[in-house]
Amino acid sequence: MLSKEVPEKLGKYYSLAQKHGAEFYADGDTVFIIAPRDKLVDLASEIFNSLNCTFRVCAGVDERPLNGHFSLAHLFTDDRLGFYVVLKTYLEGDNPVAPSIVNAVPAADWCEMEARDLLGIEFTGRTNYRLVLPPEWPEGLHPLRKDVPYNYRPQIRAVSERVAAEAEVGVVPIGPYHPALHEPEYFELYVEGERVVDVKYRGFHVHRGIEKLAEGRMNYQQVNFLAERICGICGFEHSTCYALAVEKAAKLEVPERAQFIRSVVLEVERIHSHLLWLGVAFHLVGYDAGFMHVWRIRERVMYLAELLTGSRKTYGINLVGGVRKDINEEKKQKVLEGLRELEKEFKQFVEVALSVPQVKKRLAGTGLLLKEDAVKLSVEGPVARASGIDRDARRDLPYAAYMHASFRVPVYTEGDNLARALVRIDEVFESIRIIEQLLDKLPQGPIRLTDFEIPEGRIGVQVVEAPRGGDIHFVMTGRGRPYRWRVRAPTYSNIPALKVMLKDQPLADAPLTIASIDPCFSCTDRLVVIKSASGQVLAKTSLEQLALRARKNA
Repeated sequence: MLSKEVPEKLGKYYSLAQKHGAEFYADGDTVFIIAPRDKLVDLASEIFNSLNCTFRVCAGVDERPLNGHFSLAHLFTDDRLGFYVVLKTYLEGDNPVAPSIVNAVPAADWCEMEARDLLGIEFTGRTNYRLVLPPEWPEGLHPLRKDVPYNYRPQIRAVSERVAAEAEVGVVPIGPYHPALHEPEYFELYVEGERVVDVKYRGFHVHRGIEKLAEGRMNYQQVNFLAERICGICGFEHSTCYALAVEKAAKLEVPERAQFIRSVVLEVERIHSHLLWLGVAFHLVGYDAGFMHVWRIRERVMYLAELLTGSRKTYGINLVGGVRKDINEEKKQKVLEGLRELEKEFKQFVEVALSVPQVKKRLAGTGLLLKEDAVKLSVEGPVARASGIDRDARRDLPYAAYMHASFRVPVYTEGDNLARALVRIDEVFESIRIIEQLLDKLPQGPIRLTDFEIPEGRIGVQVVEAPRGGDIHFVMTGRGRPYRWRVRAPTYSNIPALKVMLKDQPLADAPLTIASIDPCFSCTDRLVVIKSASGQVLAKTSLEQLALRARKNA
């Protein structure tokens, strides 16, 4: 029988926990299931496959200074009922070993291997490999363990290895460094003739120690500004996500006006991001007139961002407890006027751009991702919505001021590059509607809390729907700073889907298909920097070997 303390809508999770002998408790919009280790796989499978929750990421935590154990938390969201599910288990402090859930939840592959690299958690029931750390990294040294200082730099011997091409197919390397690439990225496309038969990806080139830095030397407010530097395009989503996670953990009642301002700026950033992506997509299909026009229109958004925050990018207005910049009546009217002009120009442009035969021919039918694969891989944002998944955290897990706005979530079922472009185009118009509504309803009052405390040992989990999809931040509070801060950007979930999207596709469409997920490698890579003796950052290649590919040391 369901306990009176458990809301009725959470009854199935309470019953599930009882069935497997797990501890259950609910805190606000988050359900916690503390599982016996031998029941972890069964619970994860039922949450993902039977209850149809979305897998977001897993977070390993070195809790040895607190209780002598490591912990592993798998983070899900129930997007229909609007809450978070944290499936957690504890592991031995001297030999952390956990059962892998990848056979039941394929999207957990990367985060398990990241926990293995950075915390030393071994996983049974799967093939283990190095994901983040280079092959010459010292054995037994795991950077996110609490006994490793944030500024420790081990001596690394740089090794290089030639990419081994399979005899029966050709190999086309993309990256890791090339003047045409906007970030370090490395793909190996295996081709037969002009057809892609397989793809391997090796990332984690842009490592900046962000999580370790925050846990080691920054206070709660300083982390806001670090979070915004995770991404150069959607940094405000990260700082908002972090602030909301801490506020949730500390149970802070943030002024409503601050939440409205956050949502307005988030939507300005969404428009800017989508217009930037459209320009890149048009460039990749050879439609450079479209590229230049859409970036010309994008300048209107950059002006609005500067008007509202003082900066075209990296706004720096988020704090735990609210925001630093207000919106007065003059700014409000200028934003509304600017949006009207932007909408008019963008509508005229889209009508022309989508009527260009070459554009539609290159976009339609390429980069296919069927809904069943999109669900299995837990892809995010426009990639998911273009494959028929009706999911958007602004509506399903409402935060900031989105519960005060009415908007449509664009969903297409074709799962191709055209569908992903159309989702973003539709979202530009929806974002304009959202901003207009929020500015019309902007409440009076303060814009931040000035006196509050953040208790230790609390957990906050937050998803913010960034332009590329759901950002998720996991925060475990400590004394004066986060004890553990786990960041997962949407590209982290979308890159593995490229293996499906590129298979059996023409080689000429590969750059567009890769771009169709709007990848941010800077968001995805965030942990460790490896340099040669000369100070040169080394590139890494080959997913299977995880070897370093670098020039000769100076």
